[in-house]
Amino acid sequence: MLGRIELNPARQLIGAQCSGTLLLAKMGLLGDCPACTDLTTKPWVIEAGVRVLDQPFYAEGNVATAGGCLASQYLAAWLLLRGASRADAEAALHYVAPVGQKEEYVQRALASVEPYVTHTPLVGAMH
Repeated sequence: MLGRIELNPARQLIGAQCSGTLLLAKMGLLGDCPACTDLTTKPWVIEAGVRVLDQPFYAEGNVATAGGCLASQYLAAWLLLRGASRADAEAALHYVAPVGQKEEYVQRALASVEPYVTHTPLVGAMH
């Protein structure tokens, strides 16, 4: 089944969360890069030859991984930072953030993601 999935990090932004990181590892899309995953999937990702980081988010180039069910906002922020703008990422995060924690939530998410944002253009990407 994995052979039917066509992913190309040279042309696509690819993000995985939790067990999705294992799928990327099995598909050979992580290469020598470390990755993030949840604690349940971690042993299988390690068995697949990937160094698992103890952090919620990591990206290299056009491939990003996140660990933990509540880490999805990091993937969303990364996609928006790569494909849109910081203002768009801030607005989306602010909208979904818990009331009374909006600024803290937005800043924590951006601080976790921005160090890994590259501005490598995607082939055929529309701006």
